[in-house]
Amino acid sequence: MDRLQCDRMFVAVMELGSFAKAAERLAISSGQASKLISRLEQDLGVQLVKRSTRSLAATEVGQAYYERIKRVLDDLDALDDAIRNASRLPSGRLRISAPVTFGQSQLAPSLIDFSKQFPDITLDVKFSDRSVNVVDEGFDLALRIGKLDDSSLIARKLCDVRVITLASPHYLSQHGTPTHIRDLAQHHCIIDTNFRDPYHWPYLNEQGHVHDFAVNGRLKFSNAEVCLKAACADLGITRLPTFVAAQALKEQQLVAILQQYEVPPLGLYALYPPAKHLAQSSRAFIDFLVNRFANGADWE
Repeated sequence: MDRLQCDRMFVAVMELGSFAKAAERLAISSGQASKLISRLEQDLGVQLVKRSTRSLAATEVGQAYYERIKRVLDDLDALDDAIRNASRLPSGRLRISAPVTFGQSQLAPSLIDFSKQFPDITLDVKFSDRSVNVVDEGFDLALRIGKLDDSSLIARKLCDVRVITLASPHYLSQHGTPTHIRDLAQHHCIIDTNFRDPYHWPYLNEQGHVHDFAVNGRLKFSNAEVCLKAACADLGITRLPTFVAAQALKEQQLVAILQQYEVPPLGLYALYPPAKHLAQSSRAFIDFLVNRFANGADWE
């Protein structure tokens, strides 16, 4: 039995928790899967997996071996992919996660242009406002806006994303224009619940420090486009990324307010697993977006 095959089976067993699922991933029988693990343990002279009738679990040395061999196999696969594709255009499947509103309004044109430029890459793009687990859910990369959680993923910044406070001219003529962030307490706020802390809007105070101001309102939506429509319908004040509000601002359906308190922009990031040799298709897509946004985003 090939040692590399034994190592791949061990990694699959650790990730999937059963011989049957691991065998399915490697397209072999469950019996063969068990034999591969036994052969690996014999070669190393240690027990890697504790087996019971109901579950599998790594021994202490097995866990340590898994963490090391997983990185080795990832690097080997990435290197193999890089060498095979060095002389030709990137190819293969690229699985991407992107936020719904940004994906539909801003990313879609880039996806179309990228697909034309790289016809051998198959795109599988999932639009979701949920923070997916890139590795466990099988994504090659994810696009995220805003503060990033601590993780082992590598983050590459693509561009800035400003978030501004807006209202319609008619609403402001009826209810007055806030000149200080404390004035928001007297207004109807339309809240986008997709923000990390939707009921606290961050602003710079007079000392230049970020202050989270508590807001509330009867309209709460988990979609920025719906918040935009509500604000355009004179229903209150909202806070949105400029890529959502750009057209409404241009057509003067909405106006920006409290700009003197605007916080520094958020970032748009591409997140991907920490492989030394990034897959050629992923690298091509990230480089494509960096070039697309290099001179500033179209919506600013």
